[in-house]
Amino acid sequence: MTFSIVARQGDAHGIAVASKFLAVGAVVPGARLGVGAVATQSFAHVAYLEELLGRLAAGEGAEEALAAATSLDEGRETRQVGVVGLGSAATFTGSECNAWAGGVARDDGDTAYAIQGNILTGPEVVEEMERAWHATAEQPLARRLLAALVAGDAAGGDSRGRQSAAMYAVEPGSGYDACGVLADLRVDDHTDPVTELGRLLSDWEMYFGRPEDVQALEGDLADEVRERLAGAGFTDPDVATALADWAGNANYEARLSPDGIDRRVLEALRAATDR
Repeated sequence: MTFSIVARQGDAHGIAVASKFLAVGAVVPGARLGVGAVATQSFAHVAYLEELLGRLAAGEGAEEALAAATSLDEGRETRQVGVVGLGSAATFTGSECNAWAGGVARDDGDTAYAIQGNILTGPEVVEEMERAWHATAEQPLARRLLAALVAGDAAGGDSRGRQSAAMYAVEPGSGYDACGVLADLRVDDHTDPVTELGRLLSDWEMYFGRPEDVQALEGDLADEVRERLAGAGFTDPDVATALADWAGNANYEARLSPDGIDRRVLEALRAATDR
């Protein structure tokens, strides 16, 4: 009932998934910092998440862990699972999964992925997801996961239609308070869930991302920022303090930098004060 990608890029692991199923993010994805990621679908066996992550943490490779877990499951032929560990990737599609069903897994060293789906319009869904993964090699993990999901959706996706989508990814030092959560997003019931997931990812990056393309608050830029902040009611004579007050009010404090102003914060300030 689902198509998904489970992937590793450097020390980040994550899953993106979509389905004609309510709240797919409540069932399919699991990931553990420094260990790996798992997707369980097609009569999903949720216990696989902790079992497989535990096996990976104990040092088993993805193929070994997946073979061991499925061998103990009487319902294995109805299951579909993708697993990515620190140095391995594997996918499994049982013989009783509803057509079209299948997947592909590959470990390229610094990156790895397992892409799988069932009740799809055809194999082109998996093929296009794999193509999108390779075409976005210069992008961060969350963006590559989204690109693969968008490609699968555009290729036909779940043959029954659309309802929900989710992304869960972990990376050391990422997320709120550097907790390690790179992305944790769910669209539980929507007519276009993959597009909505993309919108939420952009917001997540804004609120929880690190500063990027920082410009020094000097000269004309400092004058512009000071004027815009004053117009918004933030009038501290020190422009950095006024900016911190405004950013905190807007929940952008994760993007504050002692070296100046983050590009996306500057864009948000301009948009807010151009109204």
